[in-house]
Parts: sequence; C-alpha cells; structure tokens
Amino acid sequence: MTTSEQPDTCENVPALPLGRGRIVAILVVGFAALGILIALGTWQLERKAWKEAMLASIDARIHQPARPVEDVLSAQNAGEPIDYVPVTVRGTFEHSGERYFLATREGEAGWHVFTPLRLDGSDRWIFVNRGFVPYAMKDPALRSVGNPAGPVEITGLARSAPADKPGSFLPDNDPRQNVFFWRNIADMAQGLALPADHVLPFFIDAGPGAAAGGLPIGGVTVIDLPNDHLQYAITWFSLALALAVMLGLFVKHLVQRRRGAATG
Repeated sequence: MTTSEQPDTCENVPALPLGRGRIVAILVVGFAALGILIALGTWQLERKAWKEAMLASIDARIHQPARPVEDVLSAQNAGEPIDYVPVTVRGTFEHSGERYFLATREGEAGWHVFTPLRLDGSDRWIFVNRGFVPYAMKDPALRSVGNPAGPVEITGLARSAPADKPGSFLPDNDPRQNVFFWRNIADMAQGLALPADHVLPFFIDAGPGAAAGGLPIGGVTVIDLPNDHLQYAITWFSLALALAVMLGLFVKHLVQRRRGAATG
C-alpha cells in the first residue's frame, strides 16, 4: 500500500490563533497608523493655508506702486520680505560685466542676461536681470543697439539673493566660463571690479518689454508656486478612512466572536 503526500496549500495551512497579544498588537499598530494618517492630512491643510497666505502676500506686493531702490534696501535690512516688490532704479549699465544664466523662453534655449548697474550718484551697484536672449546672441556686440550707454531708469521686481544653493543637484556656477545656474552675488562679481560690499544684496528683474533692437526681452519673472496640498490632504484622509473602516470591521469581528463564545 502506497501513500502520496499532498503538497501544502493555503487551505492546508492552519490559521494562526488570534490570541490576546496579537489582538492588542493589531489594535495598537492600527490606531497608531490611523493617528499618523490624520496628522499628515491635518498638516497638509495647514500647509495649504500657509501657501495661500504666501501667495496672497506676493500678489499684494506685486500690485504695489514701484518703490525707490533705497526704500527696498531699507525694507530688506529691517527683515521685511522684498521678493516681487516693484522697484525703480536709475543708473548706468556696465555691459562688459554681463553675467549669463542658462534659460528657455517659449521652447527656445538661451540666456538670462544679468548686467551690473551703477546707481546714479553712488559707488554702489546692483545686478539687473534684463531678460532673455537666444543662445547664439550671448555676445553683447551682436545686440549693441539694445545696450544703452548712458543713464537709464529701470522698473522691475526685486528678488532676494539666496544664501545657499537651492538644491544639491543644481550645478555649481562657473564664473570663468561666465555660465551661472543660481543667483550668487559673490560668484557673479568674480572677475569684475566690483567690491563685494558695494553690490546691493538683491537683484532686479526688469519689467516686460524688449530693449531697442528687440533684445534682451524683459519680464521673465515666473511666479509659479505649486499649491497641491489639498490633494495631498485628501489622499491622507482617504487612507485614514479606509484604515478606520478596516479597524471597525476588525473590532466588530472581535465582538461577534466574543458573543459567540459566550453563547456557545
């Protein structure tokens, strides 16, 4: 007489007993996870409110009348936010000191041209983002008609200078090749006769409009702060709801099992 062994299947594997310790562990972990999910959803709602307040503040600043550059400098020194504050400045460009940031405009590769401007009646300077030029028009000699030689008045938006590189994956600036990836005043001043303490600690993005001859094209400031926190909050709260339903069913099962044991 021969016998054959039956392979183990899911049906043949006995279920682990649902002892008191396992029940407590499941409930503790489950309710802890539920609390974390609810906390994450609440945090996203708080982030949403913070982001909306910041966007409202930026919108209010953008629509202010243009302020003299000295007023903006005083505001920055007082700790006030100056990003996107309209500002007006008078001075003379030093076009030989142009600095170039890789950029695109409407799908075309090119550069944002930052030019040092010497303030009228002062030995101080500020870098002005005059706007976009196509890649092949980097040389200022190719667009000299758009580079005024005398005093000019520029109106644009103030932009603060970041203290550190915005991201670890961002390339380092290359002052020797005159190619820049993030706005660092010390890097941009290298090779120029600009004492560091004479360069204002913020920038100006020139307003819309092209210079004579069509280049550079101003108005390149992009205000695009994503506000997806409501979607994230809905995701966390949905997961919390699903987990709450599962915990509810589990507790219901425990109650029914206890009743069955009591009546049996």
